Amino acid sequence: MRFPRLPALSWFFRRKPALPEAGLAPEQRMGLVRAMFTIRSEKLSPRILLVALVFGGMFTTLAARIVHIQIRPDDATTIGRMTQGSISTARPMIVDRNGVMMAGDVKTISIFADPRKVIEKDEAAELINAVFPELDGKELREKLGKKNGFVWIKREVTPKQQAEVHRLGIPGLGFLPENKRVYPNAHAGAHVLGFANIDNVGIAGIEKFIDGQGLNDLAGAGLAKDATDLKPVELALDVRVTHAVREELAAAVLKYKAMAGAALVIDVETGEIISHVSLPDYDPNNPADALKPENINRLQVGVYEMGSTFKALTTAMALDSGKVKITSVFDASQPLRFGRFKIGDYKGKNRPLSVPEVFIYSSNIGTARMALAVGVEGHKAFLKKMGQLDRMRTELPESSEPIKPAKWGELNTMTIAFGHGLAVAPLQAAVATAALVNGGRMIPPTYLKRSRAEADAIAVPVLKPETSQMMRYVMRLNAEKGSATRADIPGYYLGGKTGTSEKVIGGRYSKTRLLTSFMALMPADKPRYLLLTLLDEPKPLPETHGYATSGWNAAPTTGRIVERIGPMLGLETNFDLPRQPFPLVARTGAIPVRQ
Repeated sequence: MRFPRLPALSWFFRRKPALPEAGLAPEQRMGLVRAMFTIRSEKLSPRILLVALVFGGMFTTLAARIVHIQIRPDDATTIGRMTQGSISTARPMIVDRNGVMMAGDVKTISIFADPRKVIEKDEAAELINAVFPELDGKELREKLGKKNGFVWIKREVTPKQQAEVHRLGIPGLGFLPENKRVYPNAHAGAHVLGFANIDNVGIAGIEKFIDGQGLNDLAGAGLAKDATDLKPVELALDVRVTHAVREELAAAVLKYKAMAGAALVIDVETGEIISHVSLPDYDPNNPADALKPENINRLQVGVYEMGSTFKALTTAMALDSGKVKITSVFDASQPLRFGRFKIGDYKGKNRPLSVPEVFIYSSNIGTARMALAVGVEGHKAFLKKMGQLDRMRTELPESSEPIKPAKWGELNTMTIAFGHGLAVAPLQAAVATAALVNGGRMIPPTYLKRSRAEADAIAVPVLKPETSQMMRYVMRLNAEKGSATRADIPGYYLGGKTGTSEKVIGGRYSKTRLLTSFMALMPADKPRYLLLTLLDEPKPLPETHGYATSGWNAAPTTGRIVERIGPMLGLETNFDLPRQPFPLVARTGAIPVRQ
């Protein structure tokens, strides 16, 4: 079958005539080609010019937009930076002195939105609210209505919640990995650890201290993206000891119907704080509870008149001054009068007392006379040296200034001598007492692990070694024959000093609202640890015969704590009393104690 030729295309199949450039030189050919592709301006149509300008503008705008996207921190760049910021907030693990983890990071997911990409904002808000009914719907719609490119929707969601949001398929929603701080031991060591906020920034305690040591700088430089990049922070705390102390203290607060309680264990040779408990406390996993006023750190933030435990400082001051000897006797047969004020003894002996008797019978009269023997200026200088007149500084940022008298005269010296008229943090008093029994060396306290060599390098001598031995002697004597007998646990050879102070209520001392405390050293002949127990407003019980003083509550509580923590601290029980534990005192011919 023969197809007819298409006349419209016949010109295409015809033989073309020879090109006009045939036979021309190469230069002439190139000139001809350039002429063929050159448009003469006088022949351009206005429409063509308009189309060219429009398309040129469009391509210029598109190019500018591409450049803008490349240099503007939009979408992916913003998300990348947020991811970088989240990972960079990793924190080092915190461990106790035995390597037990007390704080660490876990990975979690948070949900964000780019409001510019969310199309149906009201619908999106309703769908998200169905997954997170705790979110405020109005606030959520306001977030999605913003014009910026990043808003948080929900921080730290569960994998199930993440999957549910993902299934919603809402454009503009995304997920970012973050680090969440967890505290596996809950309340144990809460006031020491402090806590970190939702952005993993330290807010209180050791957590805040870590940030101040350069963690923020590392995070900003992108060098701390994961906890494994950072060396763990080793605390002096022992978690086992802290758990035991907390349990016994909580039982005592309940038994004696106290408003609060606190306990502290210090290594007197290194200044390390082995246990720190303040009740009521909080769980760092729920940091909002830390803001409740009743949950303050009573050992470092609270300031109190420490009562008769301060008599240990006064006794050491008098003996170390050389103006009082262990054999000295002070008249306590009559109250001490100063103007219209009268200083008497609680259950006094109404007779002259030797220095050991002044101590174990807790004589206000005898202690005031010892302070007067040293003098006002000498008293102030000694307390300054022992760290009782300045704010106590540790790794914890939270601390309080002591409350001192505006004008300090003889009456102030007399009352401060037996623990009234000067309010300090209990930690301050404990650190000073540790210096009284460790050979006379003042060692700054620390919540971080410290070696004996490191402690020796910063220790400051504040007492003669013989004065320190005399203090150990009278504190042991107090456990044998004085107010601390209910704390004397067989096998541990304890020593200590009780303290009961009346709280100031409405500008007056209250006879019924008491603060009781007990300073215990273990063992008394060669102290390794000092234990402070404090009860705030304990109540009298039938078994205490109606008394609420320290010897009836704080002292027996200390005994129960020692029974629990002694083996943990490596203290071996010895039921045979040491022979000549205080040789220097024996050579002084100290006057025997009379009942």
